[in-house]
Amino acid sequence: MTSARQLATILRLCSEDFPPEHGRSGVGDAGPGYHIAELATSEEFWEDDGTAREETEEQYEADRDGLSELLSNRWGRTQIFSLASTFERSADGEEIPEPWGTLSSHVPDVHLWRADGHDRWVALGVSQWDKELPFQLLAVVTEIDPP
Repeated sequence: MTSARQLATILRLCSEDFPPEHGRSGVGDAGPGYHIAELATSEEFWEDDGTAREETEEQYEADRDGLSELLSNRWGRTQIFSLASTFERSADGEEIPEPWGTLSSHVPDVHLWRADGHDRWVALGVSQWDKELPFQLLAVVTEIDPP
């Protein structure tokens, strides 16, 4: 998906209704109050010596940063929001609202904006569940405030 298509997906999700139940959508996951779009997904790294993984991580972070620039031109300067404490609180048994609870388990931080005219948060992050699994560039559109 090109940057233009990624941006179009994010903007569409800013206006799209949220589903009443959690489930899969045409671009990723969605649930009450949120959409998570999988903008790009890498290959897996089962046979990698670490080189391809490192290069892919750098590329996904660069892609996130490039898309962040486009969104910053639209909504102003980005906030970098760490999800580390959210993950720790979740691990300690605190109930964290979705999408933030699950997101914090595989995305260390997000670039965050308040989408003007939509009363929604928009976040970009790079996900990886484990070192052998693919990276994903994710966009989150939610009405649920970050924890």
